Amino acid sequence: MKLEEDGGSETRFSAYVERLSGALGHRDREGPFRAYCAGLLGTEGRKSVEPLAAATAPSRVSGQHQSLLHFVGQSEWSDAAVLAEVRAYVLPAIERRGPIEAWILDDTSFPKQGRHSVGVARQYCGQLGKRANCQAAVTLSLANPHASLPVGYRLYLPKEWAEDAPRRKQAGVPDDVAFATKTAIALGLLDEALAQGLPRGFVLADAGYGSDTAFRQAVTALGLSYVMGVAPTTSVWALGVRPLTQAKPWRGRGRRPLPRLRRDDERKPVSVKALALSLPDQAWQIIAWREGSNDVLKGRFARLRVHAAHRDNLRSELRPEEWLVIEWPESETEPTKYWLSTLPEDIPFDQLVDAVKLRWRIERDYQELKQEVGLGHYEGRGWRGFHHHATLCIAAYGFLIAERQTIPPSGRPRPERFQTSPVSPRPGPTRSAPAPTASRPKLDRNPQTTNSGPLGAPTPKMSLLPPPPFVTQ
Repeated sequence: MKLEEDGGSETRFSAYVERLSGALGHRDREGPFRAYCAGLLGTEGRKSVEPLAAATAPSRVSGQHQSLLHFVGQSEWSDAAVLAEVRAYVLPAIERRGPIEAWILDDTSFPKQGRHSVGVARQYCGQLGKRANCQAAVTLSLANPHASLPVGYRLYLPKEWAEDAPRRKQAGVPDDVAFATKTAIALGLLDEALAQGLPRGFVLADAGYGSDTAFRQAVTALGLSYVMGVAPTTSVWALGVRPLTQAKPWRGRGRRPLPRLRRDDERKPVSVKALALSLPDQAWQIIAWREGSNDVLKGRFARLRVHAAHRDNLRSELRPEEWLVIEWPESETEPTKYWLSTLPEDIPFDQLVDAVKLRWRIERDYQELKQEVGLGHYEGRGWRGFHHHATLCIAAYGFLIAERQTIPPSGRPRPERFQTSPVSPRPGPTRSAPAPTASRPKLDRNPQTTNSGPLGAPTPKMSLLPPPPFVTQ
C-alpha cells in the first residue's frame, strides 16, 4: 500500500502512537513504545526484542535492545490504560461498518520449553493439538461480521504455579493473583467489560466454556445473552417431556422439605446427541452463513427449544427454555456440533446460525496476532513482560484493523442480524445474506496455522508500515 504524504498511513500511525503514549505515564516511554509497535508491524520473521531492535535502530542495536527490553519487561506502565486508548481509537472504526454483535471468549496457548517462564505447565496446547509444555491466556474480543478487537487478555496461572512462592516471586506474579480457572478468568473479563461500558453483544464461546452449566448461568446473571458450544453428552429436556415435581414426606418437625424435580423411566432428560439423532428429516435445513474465499459457506442445521437438565434434580423448577442448535454436515455419519443459546425466541433461523458461526472472527484474531504481529514471540519469563508484550501486539493489531476499515466494503450491504422479528415460515432450504468474503482457517480454538489448503486463502500482507519511516537513530 502506498503511503500518502498527507493523511496517509504513516501520518495516522504517528497520531495513533501519540494518542496511546498519553496512557504510558511518562514521555520517556514514547520512543520505545513507537519503536516496539513499528517493529511488530514492519519486521519480517520472528518478533522478539532483539530482531525488533535491529529493525528499528540498525545503527545502535545494543542500546535499542536494552531500551526495548526494559520497556516491555520492567517498565511500570498500565496495560489497562493502553488498551482503553486502543479501544477508544479502534472500536469507532469497527462500528462504522455495523454495531458490535458479539463478545467472544476463548483461550490461546504458546508452546514453551523449560519451567521458568511464567505460567508454563504441561497442559492442553491447542497450537500443537495435544498436552505439552505451554502458556495459556484467556481473551475477550468484541466483534461484528467485519472486524474484531481483543479488549481483555490474561495469563492462566496453573495451580502448581499459583502455589509455588519462589517461582511466583522470580516471575514477578502480583501478590493478589491467585489460582483461577479459565471460566473464572473469563467471568472477570466480562465484569471488566461491563464496568467499562463497552458496546453490548451476546457472549460467544466454544464448548470448553459452554459445557460448564455454572458458567452459562453466571453469564445470564450478568444480564448478557449467550451462544455457547456444548458437548454431545449435555443433557436436556426435550419438547413435551417434563419431570415430576415432588417433595420428601414431612414428619411435622423441622423445616418442610422443598419440592424437587424428579425423574423416572418415562420422564428423564436425554443427551443433545441422542435428541439430534431422533429428529425427523424435515427438521433439518441447509443454511448459508457467509461467503468464503471460494464459495458460500453453508451447512445442515436443526434447532429446537429445550431446557438444560444438568443436576436439576436439586432444583424445584426447570431452567429457562433456550435454543439448541445442531450442525450435521451431509458428509458426516452423525452431528458434529451443538450450541445452547439464550438469544430471543423469535430470532430467525438464519440469524441464529450467523450468530453461532461468528466465532470465526476470534480464529482470525489469533491467526493474525500470532503469524503477522508476533503475539507468541516474547522470550521473557516474567508476568509483567508477558502482559506488556500482548498489550503492544494488540495495539499494533488495532491500528491495522482501523486502517482496514478505511477501505470501502465490496458486495451488497448486510442488514443487521439480530433483530427480534418473528420467524417467517421457510418451506425449504434457507440462506442468510452473505457477509464479506473471508478465508476460513481450520483452527482448533487456538492453534497457529498456515493458510494453505482448499478452505483458506493467504492472509493479505498489509505493508502499511515498512521499517524505514520508523527507524530511530
